[in-house]
Amino acid sequence: MNQSPEKTLLEVKDLRVAYGKVEALTGINLTLKEGQLVTVIGSNGAGKTTLLSAIMGVLPSKGSIHFDGNDFVSPDIETLVANGLGLVPEKRELFTTMSVQDNLQLGAFQRYKRGDRSYDQTLAEIYSLFPRLWERRQQQAGTLSGGERQMLAIGRAMMGNLKLLMLDEPSLGLAPLITREIFRIFADLRRQGVSILLVEQNARAALKVADYAYVLEGGKVAMQGPAEDIANDPRVIEAYLGLASKHQELLSS
Repeated sequence: MNQSPEKTLLEVKDLRVAYGKVEALTGINLTLKEGQLVTVIGSNGAGKTTLLSAIMGVLPSKGSIHFDGNDFVSPDIETLVANGLGLVPEKRELFTTMSVQDNLQLGAFQRYKRGDRSYDQTLAEIYSLFPRLWERRQQQAGTLSGGERQMLAIGRAMMGNLKLLMLDEPSLGLAPLITREIFRIFADLRRQGVSILLVEQNARAALKVADYAYVLEGGKVAMQGPAEDIANDPRVIEAYLGLASKHQELLSS
């Protein structure tokens, strides 16, 4: 069951990221409430991955990040993970020579350091959500299919006792059938009380599952609003949902 959507879980104010003298993000403001699925769409190079990396502390930034009642300025990754923020990067970044179960247990490292030994219950929940991971728990992560690797990356992030899951292009490189399965999993995660910030090239699929959407162009927020309104906006239809993106209909159905 979702938590109350009234409480703000993540608030980003005037976020700026520069690569040398080139500003990749300019004055980004973004809000996500508990229980929400918020998506960020945009073309390649718009700044979507940079946004997630800055929020996670992977990239230095200017501006403020308010997460779960705490204020952060250019936060460090370890602190945010300990506070319940998880990122599944585009390349998954799994330990390919380690088993599926070892990869999952590594996701609970911060909990272990704090003396929290309840992660076995989280592991059981992940295996319930992803039965294929249970079947392959002793296999090396490098032997998994693309869809299974994505499931493992999501499961590993969940082991951190997540409050907010950020995903960078989760459908990238996946077959349409697997893409639909991954997007269905998001609904299951939300029922468990996990809020989601989704960066996705497949705008049609993202807008179909999201509550609220931001459109990035050139490192700035060009549009924002309820996902349904954004999906019906003629400018978005022309840029992201038109004939050039007609194949996305298959992936999102």
